[in-house]
Amino acid sequence: MADAHTNRTDRFRAEAASQGLPPEEVEEWIRALRPAVYLAEGGDGPLVARIGGDPRLPEGVPRPSEPFVAAVDLAALPPGATGLPLPADGHLLLFSGTEVRGPGRQEPDAVLYVPAGTPTLPSPSGDGAREPYLPRELRTVWHQPSAPMPESFALDRWGDFPEDEQSELAEELDDAWTRTGGGHRPPWTLQLGGRPVSPQNDPVHDARTPGDTDDWVLLATWRCGDDVTELDSGVAHWVIRHRDAAAGRFDRVHRYVEMA
Repeated sequence: MADAHTNRTDRFRAEAASQGLPPEEVEEWIRALRPAVYLAEGGDGPLVARIGGDPRLPEGVPRPSEPFVAAVDLAALPPGATGLPLPADGHLLLFSGTEVRGPGRQEPDAVLYVPAGTPTLPSPSGDGAREPYLPRELRTVWHQPSAPMPESFALDRWGDFPEDEQSELAEELDDAWTRTGGGHRPPWTLQLGGRPVSPQNDPVHDARTPGDTDDWVLLATWRCGDDVTELDSGVAHWVIRHRDAAAGRFDRVHRYVEMA
């Protein structure tokens, strides 16, 4: 993995140099990369995540207010591949509806952590609730560096109002990264860690309030797929402060839902 990352960044440096891009900004782009894991259907590997259906919850834990999205087996992830301070085992349960949701709202039951060995029971949805999402098994895993969206890079690098030339440079860096294979993301259903891919706005940026210096990170993104007819190319994001993830405070997650 380290060799693959070095080869990718070396190709990017060479491509950027051939385009005459400033070396200091090339290195800033590389520093902005974050490790990410992508999960997809297919393959014959171990079950890493289960999408849809009904969740299994510890006895006495009330079912969250939004529909169940996924249960991720943290022990099945490559160690350190998400770049997040997650528990080494147990299951991370994600919940989200399909109503478009913008920034600035904490969702105490959007993510639940179930420690390994905890007895659980199926928790069917009640009368009048939305039908469960289509059940799917995710057994295919990729892990690779994830680059910021150009708009996000420009905001992080030059502040809230980057000049046109700076925004154009961010686009050129993104193009160079893509041309050398760095921008390729395999077909995926669930992303853990890394940088957001968003049809609208960066949810990590949107979680920040004025003067907020906390290190917000992407916990997960779900590409809803064609079976979620309420959304056109819909995605749900869960973002969290790095320190809250390290402390297991998943009740402090912010959730966003958007569509193209």
